Amino acid sequence: MIMETLRKYGQDFVASKLESLSGEARAKLEKQLSEIDFAELSELIRDYVLQKPVTEIPADLAPAPFFPFPAKDEAQEAYYEKARKEGEHLLAEGKVAFLVVAGGQGTRLGFDGPKGTYPITPIKHKTLFQYFAETISRVSKKYGRNLHWFIMTSELNDKRTREFFCENAYFGLGEENVTFFTQGTMPAISYEGKLLMNAPDSLALSPNGHGGTLLALKKSGALDEMKRRGVDYISYFQVDNPLAPMADPLFLGLHSLEKSEISSRMLPKTNPYEKLGNFCVSGGRLQIIEYSDMPAELAERRNPDGTLAFLSGSPAIHVISRTFVEELTKDGRLNMPWHRADKKVPYINENNELVKPEQPNAVKLESFIFDALPLAKHTLVLEGSRKDHFAPTKNATGVDSAESCRRMLCERDAERLDLAGKKVPRKADGTPDCLVEISPTAVCDNDDAVKILSDAKYKAPEPGSEVYYE
Repeated sequence: MIMETLRKYGQDFVASKLESLSGEARAKLEKQLSEIDFAELSELIRDYVLQKPVTEIPADLAPAPFFPFPAKDEAQEAYYEKARKEGEHLLAEGKVAFLVVAGGQGTRLGFDGPKGTYPITPIKHKTLFQYFAETISRVSKKYGRNLHWFIMTSELNDKRTREFFCENAYFGLGEENVTFFTQGTMPAISYEGKLLMNAPDSLALSPNGHGGTLLALKKSGALDEMKRRGVDYISYFQVDNPLAPMADPLFLGLHSLEKSEISSRMLPKTNPYEKLGNFCVSGGRLQIIEYSDMPAELAERRNPDGTLAFLSGSPAIHVISRTFVEELTKDGRLNMPWHRADKKVPYINENNELVKPEQPNAVKLESFIFDALPLAKHTLVLEGSRKDHFAPTKNATGVDSAESCRRMLCERDAERLDLAGKKVPRKADGTPDCLVEISPTAVCDNDDAVKILSDAKYKAPEPGSEVYYE
């Protein structure tokens, strides 16, 4: 049957390789092929490979409206307070689950392993996974409910990620409160529309993009598990951002009160060309235009007060309604657009020799989570705080690095100590003249900091000191 399908769709090279295999090698390739919807793939090859899609900027494109933070007036602050109470209620009722996208490796960090196993905190060197786990532990204790954590891995790091959690006894969360599922893949496709193979028994596969999270939830059964557990709302964030506000009652409450299907945090951009997607509106629907696709005239447009017109950048922090994911994936397909990336993909030739091209030779197809925005009937955008919510860990040093992330974690914790009345010594430039780290098992938000760290047993740090608070 697979052989007939391959011939039908013109994949004769793969068919010939499959025919030459037996045993485990044949079973491996057959499994990869069985997971491909060839009818859908044929359409994608036609639309995205044999022709290069052009990103069209709608004529009516306008900046997306957003809920400002802090509130602009007393009426809005009253609404925000109502939303906070709603969010706290949802957490206490177990209506919220956490979803971290953790399919990447730590290669750019100079680290051999899943990115979530990278040590990130400034004093105790806790890993990203441990930091999130301890936050979830505190949130669960605070709201009196064991809240569930869904972790999306990739085929590359799934085994090691599961082992890591076993070795660390699930960081006290309990195995029953953590669910792993694996991101889907897509085959690399030559410019002639042929599937590439990177070994005699394997297609050249790559992750299908963070939009694939939604389909992976469906195919893995995780979506059904959410429903069984009474989870209505998914708090979505990425593993490389330990400042992600995963359990923010205001954000969760606004999502519920506004009957939003997918909600987003925004960060005010620092300049017209900052590498964040732009929140925009066209035809009454929210959408994101990538920074690389944004025309200069729009990117640089200013309001009368000098602020950027297209101010809102996306840090990939969302709340998503479970029923919306069910709708998007109901027929077992991901009903969202795809994106083409031209790549240099090593491949085997007729003689099973691995060829490493010097120029792009193939297309990798990815879906992006933000493409769900224009498909939703109701959406909202809430302003976030860069220093409180966004410390991406993408590089070892420099911008968006482990270095900058540790500095931001220290600065955020120093602010929490100040809020609790524990005055932090400062350098002339205002940065902490000490190294501080607060355990998320003790404090998960500013409200916690004020209530807990104000206790007399917690002392203010001395200049030049290193202090860990737990």
